Amino acid sequence: MEQYYHNNLYLNLLFLFISAVFLTFSAIFYKHRSQYYNHPNLPPGRPGIPYLGETLDFLSTGWTGRPEKFVTDRIREFSSSAFKTHIVGEPTVVLAGAEGNKFLFTNENKLVVVWWPDSVSKIFPFSETTSIHEESRRFRKFLPQFMKPEALQRYVGEMDEVARRHFASLWEDRDRVEVLPLAKKYTFWVACRLFVSLDDPARIAELGVPFDDVASGIFALPFDLPWTPFRRAIRASKFIREEYLVGIIRRRKAELAAAAAAEEEGCDRNKMKAHQDILSYMLTATDDGGEHMSEIDTADKILGLLVGSHDTAAATCTFVVKFLSELPDVYDRVYQGASPLLFILV
Repeated sequence: MEQYYHNNLYLNLLFLFISAVFLTFSAIFYKHRSQYYNHPNLPPGRPGIPYLGETLDFLSTGWTGRPEKFVTDRIREFSSSAFKTHIVGEPTVVLAGAEGNKFLFTNENKLVVVWWPDSVSKIFPFSETTSIHEESRRFRKFLPQFMKPEALQRYVGEMDEVARRHFASLWEDRDRVEVLPLAKKYTFWVACRLFVSLDDPARIAELGVPFDDVASGIFALPFDLPWTPFRRAIRASKFIREEYLVGIIRRRKAELAAAAAAEEEGCDRNKMKAHQDILSYMLTATDDGGEHMSEIDTADKILGLLVGSHDTAAATCTFVVKFLSELPDVYDRVYQGASPLLFILV
């Protein structure tokens, strides 16, 4: 009889535990569905499972080489070019097509504002003294200086030089190449050259190892555990900022100070001229209050530029090669009559 009561007690405790887990899961699921998805003005869609949402489906389409399938399947399912979902730990509305893009980019800071998921903010920590929106506004003030015709003309020459060296070392005398990995190496080299005037292939390759961890972790599942790609991205981001970029920034500040002192003393400016790139401009520019950006904030912005220019440009280069390989008549015309243009594009 005593054994019976003990067994019954264990069963009751197990039942209570399962019931508590079920009720907790149900509460989370209800909150997950109701917190963001019951507003009448939202487009059709579904939240997926709690916390993960539809992240696994979103990532799986990328792993299979068809990332657009996540969007096209839902456009077809909901008969709408806009749909709601939940990816990378955040409620999300996806806008597709020309009308959606026009709405988004013509209403920035009006109906929509710049925003980053918490997971991305952990990899790229923003300034503690300003908001994300203020950081974005300040950062965009820097960029037009590098879109001027004279700046673009200089960049074309530098990109062409990097492209020739890249092709000579990694493409020539090979029967077969994998374009996307090589395109990523090229775009990273170009970005290092244009943003911080880093041109040593050995140092660029060394920096590329932790950089790949950062790029891989941006769209990884946001589980901050020691063995996850997300945690590796956080560690790699901190390592790049503190071990590489801060050192480059301090050396550049010394160069700028020496060049300014030489100019005041009437020395030959060409002998003491510092590199003229995005980093130099960021270090000399001031905000509305006359303050310079801190070293760590500058490192954050440079790292963000490196990542932002990486996959998109590499994908474009890869598609250029893909289409040229599929259209031999176009390839022949480009190769015979516009080879400099090919170097600029690729």
